[in-house]
Amino acid sequence: MAKLIWGNVVDRRYEAGVDRGVLYIDGVGIPWNGLTAVKEGHSGGQGRSYHVDGVRYANRVTLEEFEATIDAITYPEEFSECDGTKSLGNGLFVTQQRRKPFGFAYRTMIGNDAEGLEHGYKLHLVYNALAQPYDRTYSTIGRSTEVVDFSWKIVTKPPVLDFVPTAHFVIDSRTTPDGLLSQIEDILYGSEVQDARLPSANELAFLFTDYEVTDFDAGDPDDVVYYTFDGSAPTQGTVTTTLDGGTP
Repeated sequence: MAKLIWGNVVDRRYEAGVDRGVLYIDGVGIPWNGLTAVKEGHSGGQGRSYHVDGVRYANRVTLEEFEATIDAITYPEEFSECDGTKSLGNGLFVTQQRRKPFGFAYRTMIGNDAEGLEHGYKLHLVYNALAQPYDRTYSTIGRSTEVVDFSWKIVTKPPVLDFVPTAHFVIDSRTTPDGLLSQIEDILYGSEVQDARLPSANELAFLFTDYEVTDFDAGDPDDVVYYTFDGSAPTQGTVTTTLDGGTP
């Protein structure tokens, strides 16, 4: 039995910030510079009650779908097609075109009173996103320059897996084995031997569910182990060799 304790330093956790934004389009990862905010949300999830003779006998909740709002002061050129802008060549662009779906990743930090924001982080992976741009305001330039804030609402189509469909996956660095975390980040951000890409949802689930952690217990280094060997003299014996030369 243990008594509850409030206010432990390591338990004072908080989340802050967003960085390492990555756009995934046509199987290629592209860094998203200028990302300022990601506001997570959802649609669905409303409860519905059923009554018989005026008495509630069941509650049902509709499926939820992940939605978010992306804010940025700039975006990758490749995102233009996701924004509904298509190039006709030689600097001419047309807007209000069909928007291209994309994948998206970003990182949020986890801190506590003991380690600050070095405590850990979460990697967020979003699949099959479709952008809906918000209105933009271009203002006259005065004594100070106000940059234009770009904003998009994104809706998602969950990939089909063996659990309730979702398009949003979260990887927590605090509970993910170091070897697996390094492997995932090499996939997401690229390495010297591979380009950055967004793994499929099935591949992601396989990497985590089939990953094996091998622990070797070498014992307590302070334990002293004694071995006793019997070094007694070997058995002495007399060896008699008889040679039978037979009849000459």
